[in-house]
Amino acid sequence: MLDTEGFAEFRKALGALRDGHPDVALPHMQRALELEPENPFYKSYLGVAIARAEQRWADAEDLCDSAVRRKRDQPQLYLNLAEVYAAAGRRQDAVETLLMGIRYAQRDSRIQRTLNELSLRRRPVIPFLRRENLINRQLGQLRHRTRRRRVVTEEATT
Repeated sequence: MLDTEGFAEFRKALGALRDGHPDVALPHMQRALELEPENPFYKSYLGVAIARAEQRWADAEDLCDSAVRRKRDQPQLYLNLAEVYAAAGRRQDAVETLLMGIRYAQRDSRIQRTLNELSLRRRPVIPFLRRENLINRQLGQLRHRTRRRRVVTEEATT
């Protein structure tokens, strides 16, 4: 049975997360999970809120991972765990999570799109400098903007 108070708290938390206010979402998500401790979506989104608001990566990962283990066929749970991994700088773990999501949750366009975003990286503009080097970052951003502008211009002319 759906606890209406828990669901109301969950909706408030989702709205705050969507608006970029994880610190506001955190108490609402905690309350929703208190009311329905076995709900995998509440656990997973609490993990996302903790990751975004407090950068407590281990706690966030534990919550999201337990939610995935509880309900393997839900694509959103894999997306949430991958978001936590990516935010923690664990890009490869995020990619592996999304690949598991494709296997267990069938083909979901959101998983595929996120996987494409995480997987594709162009080579650094100046290969002998590290990717994180300020010059490489600035030139890479410039390259990205000019390619995006070119694609938009080509779409407008067709």
